Amino acid sequence: MAEEQKETRDALEVQEAAMAVAETAEDANEDMESFSMEQMEAFYDQSIASFKEGEVVRGRIVEVTDDFVLVDIGYKSEGAIPIFEFPDPENIAAGDEFDVYIEQPEDDEGMPILSKTKADKIKNWANIQEVYERDGVIEGRIVRRVKGGLKVDIGVDAFMPASQLTWRPTSDLDRYIGSTMEVKIIKLTKRRRNVVVSRRKLLEELRADEKAKLLATIEVGQIIPGEVKNITDFGAFVDVGGIDGLLHVTDMSWGRVKHPSQVVSVGDKIEVMVLNFDPVSERISLGLKQKSENPWRTASDRYPIGGIVRGKVVSMTDYGAFVQLEDGIEGMVHVSEMSWTRRVRHPNEVMNLDEEVDVMVLNVDPEAEKIALGLKQTMPNPWREIEERYPVNSVITGTVRNLTDYGAFVEIEEGIDALLHVSDISWTKKVNQPSEILERGQEIQVKILSIDPSNEKISVGLKQLESDPWQSVVERTPIGAHVEVEIAKLVSFGAFAKLDNGVEGLIHVSELADERVQKPEEVLNVGDTVTAKVISIDPVERKIGLSIREYKRDIEQGITSEYAASGTASVSIGEALGDSVPKSLLQGSVDPGQAANLLFQEESGLVSEESAAPETAPSPEEKVEPAPEAAAEAVETAEESKPEAGEVPEAPEPEVAEAAVSEAAVETVAPAEEPTSEPMPEAKAPEAAAESDAPELLAEEDETKES
Repeated sequence: MAEEQKETRDALEVQEAAMAVAETAEDANEDMESFSMEQMEAFYDQSIASFKEGEVVRGRIVEVTDDFVLVDIGYKSEGAIPIFEFPDPENIAAGDEFDVYIEQPEDDEGMPILSKTKADKIKNWANIQEVYERDGVIEGRIVRRVKGGLKVDIGVDAFMPASQLTWRPTSDLDRYIGSTMEVKIIKLTKRRRNVVVSRRKLLEELRADEKAKLLATIEVGQIIPGEVKNITDFGAFVDVGGIDGLLHVTDMSWGRVKHPSQVVSVGDKIEVMVLNFDPVSERISLGLKQKSENPWRTASDRYPIGGIVRGKVVSMTDYGAFVQLEDGIEGMVHVSEMSWTRRVRHPNEVMNLDEEVDVMVLNVDPEAEKIALGLKQTMPNPWREIEERYPVNSVITGTVRNLTDYGAFVEIEEGIDALLHVSDISWTKKVNQPSEILERGQEIQVKILSIDPSNEKISVGLKQLESDPWQSVVERTPIGAHVEVEIAKLVSFGAFAKLDNGVEGLIHVSELADERVQKPEEVLNVGDTVTAKVISIDPVERKIGLSIREYKRDIEQGITSEYAASGTASVSIGEALGDSVPKSLLQGSVDPGQAANLLFQEESGLVSEESAAPETAPSPEEKVEPAPEAAAEAVETAEESKPEAGEVPEAPEPEVAEAAVSEAAVETVAPAEEPTSEPMPEAKAPEAAAESDAPELLAEEDETKES
């Protein structure tokens, strides 16, 4: 710093010396002729010696070139200054004078090296010190952005922190680059030549005077001028003279304003109305729309319900579009009011921003400042003619457009969908999901069930294309009937079996067999064909109860009744049981009827042998009548001997089967004898036993007739 002050003092001394030399030169010109040659040389040497490095001297432009400016400073040769050191090189010309700084008296070519920029800085520094000491204002130009603020040229480089640019923080510093503004010097370090300037301090001083005047005159309802200083999402701050007032977004227009930037911009000069003023906190609420009358007060008169008006689409949301009818009045068109037939998901499917559309006024609420509009009401309603085109009970063809949990939507024409409920898909099958029967995009025929034009709904049915099979269930399948069914589905509580007409009935797990069945899979498989008894019918609930157990009991009781009615042991059990005898009982070449007779005779012989008294043997004429329980036990024995699914029964050898039949026949007709240690006599063949008993039976029958 001391060196710089020394340079300044030296420069001043040089200027004084130059002026003294000039005065001396003027006097010397008068007596030039009186000077000798030696005196002239001494005078020249003195003038040359007065130009030193670091001095500031006055110079005059001799010539301007593209790159340099030649300047005469009274030296033996002109100095060259780069043209970029002149802020406005187009406005300089030969003869202009200015101060220059001598960097070097002579270079290798004998020309002085001069600088205008350094001379300006030395001169400006003295001016800056004077402005700082008297707290004055100096003009500066924003040069560039630096870390934390801006670089300002006030004759020397100065720094302006970002916080000192305006009274409100701003992040957009680049827009100030190149602008010229008045600032105040708030810090000056002579030693480091560090200068800090502030525009905010100057503005605050100016605003303080304006603020005092404003507070003395402001009133609520007064219209005052202002300048928009800042814009936020919720409004704009307007400088109304020393105080920033808030112009809220809701007070900018009677219509809908999405962002304040749609109405005002930074720097706009506008007139606003004072809505509220707090002298304690010095807060002011401003309004822009209040300068004009509220158009909603007379909206009902200008927009009657049912009238068709034209408006401009100004904004869109997921649920609708806002249409501007006039400045300050907007109405909403809901997505449900855009098309009679199409399912509009977003308004951009029907309209575009800034598009002018014709809409119908559906409702007006001036208090809430709302108008409901409709777009589809300006077009013909196809639902009014839908009943004529699709009468009830008519059959139409449609395409499955969508599947839901409760049904399917069938498109019968463009934009018109009908609901096919899950309960109207099948008469017989219980449909839990429509996807079990239908596919998206499938073309099907359906019957119109009902039409509701007011609610825009159509119901269709698929099962109604066929007659209801339940109408003939009660007639063709009464309770107690034996039916052949096919196992369609196995569930934890039983099995669903399909009758020949497609109707499904339930065989509960308790009705599968006399024994306790834990799982239906133990006795049945899907696709099996079985015979069951109808035990219940509910036409209202469309339910049929079936039972395999009751069917078997009916078969057993039928066999017993037939045997008791015949009074003879020659009843054919095979004919009575028919196909109910399991296939696993077939042994060798024995047919089902013969196998059943053999089982029944075997059980009857065992019962007779056990029930006979050991002391008295029956007479040959007595007949052995088996107990009715023997038939049931024979059927149960036959069922137990039925092989599992997939198991192939082993057929016995023909000799073994023949012997079994002979033994069964002998035990059936032979009288019981006392137990003895002697071996049993050889049993007769069935045919021989029958021939030996025949004469006695015939004689007994004749005696009965005579008596």
